[in-house]
Amino acid sequence: MDPNTSAHIDSFAREHLPPADQWPELVFDLPELHYPDRLNCAAELLDRTAERFGPDRPAFRTPDGTVIGYGELRDRVDRFAHVLTSDLGVVPGNRVLLRGPTTPDLAACWLAVLKAGAIAVTVLAQQRAAELATICSIARISHALCDVRSVEDLAKAQVPGLRITAYGGDAPDDLLRLAAARPGPYRAVDTAADDVALIAFTSGTTGRPKGCMHLHRDVLAIADTFSRHILRPEPDDVFAGSPPLGFTFGLGGLVVFPLRAGASALLLEQAGPKQLLPALAAHRVSVLFTAPTAYRVMLDRLDEFDLSALRRCVSAGENLPVATWQSWHERTGLRIINGIGATELLHIFVSAADGAIRPGTTGVPVPGWQARVVDRDGAPVQDGEPGLLAVRGPVGCRYLADERQREYVRHGWNLTGDTYVRDADGYFHYVARADDMIISSGYNIAGPEVEDALLRHPEVAEAAVVGRADELRGRIVAAYVVLREGSTLSADALRTFMRTELAPHKCPRLITFLPALPRTATGKLQRFRLREDEGCEDGAAAVPPGRE
Repeated sequence: MDPNTSAHIDSFAREHLPPADQWPELVFDLPELHYPDRLNCAAELLDRTAERFGPDRPAFRTPDGTVIGYGELRDRVDRFAHVLTSDLGVVPGNRVLLRGPTTPDLAACWLAVLKAGAIAVTVLAQQRAAELATICSIARISHALCDVRSVEDLAKAQVPGLRITAYGGDAPDDLLRLAAARPGPYRAVDTAADDVALIAFTSGTTGRPKGCMHLHRDVLAIADTFSRHILRPEPDDVFAGSPPLGFTFGLGGLVVFPLRAGASALLLEQAGPKQLLPALAAHRVSVLFTAPTAYRVMLDRLDEFDLSALRRCVSAGENLPVATWQSWHERTGLRIINGIGATELLHIFVSAADGAIRPGTTGVPVPGWQARVVDRDGAPVQDGEPGLLAVRGPVGCRYLADERQREYVRHGWNLTGDTYVRDADGYFHYVARADDMIISSGYNIAGPEVEDALLRHPEVAEAAVVGRADELRGRIVAAYVVLREGSTLSADALRTFMRTELAPHKCPRLITFLPALPRTATGKLQRFRLREDEGCEDGAAAVPPGRE
């Protein structure tokens, strides 16, 4: 990144990129990946698409039947951008936190931030005050646009200097009221293609969130690789799905991909399996993004809804079991597009569609991407041998001022933390996570982060968290807790406490009380013994595994 070409006045993000020698090798071997030096991805996704397809073409839809055309969306985004720069004082390069349920307003805020040359940091509406405070501290966030229904926890975070602007309320300084008084159009800031556009946060095995910095060209690259070559959307498609925009899986599937194709997206605030099925039927959804858990749950009610418009089903976030794939195919005739992606790489990089799908495999490298299986030293292993998945392509891992960059990027490749086997035909088979990350219903949950929250309870002396196999969710969070002497704390009471500390999906579904945690003679926690323990029921007291 050349600081002389950057449009960013606030240079924090550029200055906190990893050193150039720690970047992965980038690959731009498709013609469509040769982007101009000056590029604003929001202008490309919105303005250029509106010019190609016309302002009346549907862009976003809501469950109540509201349809927002590309022209109306562009006007809303431009007014938001005017408010950001004129009323709130946002300058190019500032980090702006975005928080709220999945709505057209949240998507418009994201586009407006990018159009104004600032950096979008979209978080989950479920995240709690402590989590939000950490993210704001790491990214030095100065401004936040927040759905009025999600302001409370952000305010509780007490981030020094953070200016919170709510939207959807009745206050005179509500974003929507301020935007109504602003003129349009707004000329997009002339950002460089390699200016940072967004910071997506993920949790590592230490529990401390990692900020993944992605550039303006990266946003288009995921659309021009996975979406263009595997998904192959059509302008008349209607996208929908369960992942929120705080996940890059949802950001791509519900905003970037449909806008790049001139299609539309149905944005659902409630998108669990029970809400998805009627929404898919009522709005004639043709492209679905969700996790394997949702596909398994929806199988039981397929006969109740008309899904004849559905033509594309994408699964990611966790491994897709063969049985789920086969059952869905038998019941619907549709072949689920499996895939693996990572926040560090923005979206899916190994996948397959249509006749190329082989159930039980993740697929092959998406056009524009390269993948191989390597040993701990980075050397390729033989086909049929397990090893670490290594990937490179047009997007690469760039952590925000984080020493874990050296762990994720080695020898020019991104190491995703997954164990895989490649077969003789070049298909990649998932084996397991290579670290202690718990993947439950498509969410990545860091055990140490949950442990830290458990230990914040005054009656908890020690805690350890592992993943436990679960037929519905893939894995669940299982907590093993040692209480302080004399405590009568119950599992239900501890779970209630945890819901005030962490997003619901991170809270333990199984809590086992132990007199002591299993440790080595040197005091090191023996997590493998906890993983082997399948016998305890929720709230039970048990002898530590491996002891009499």
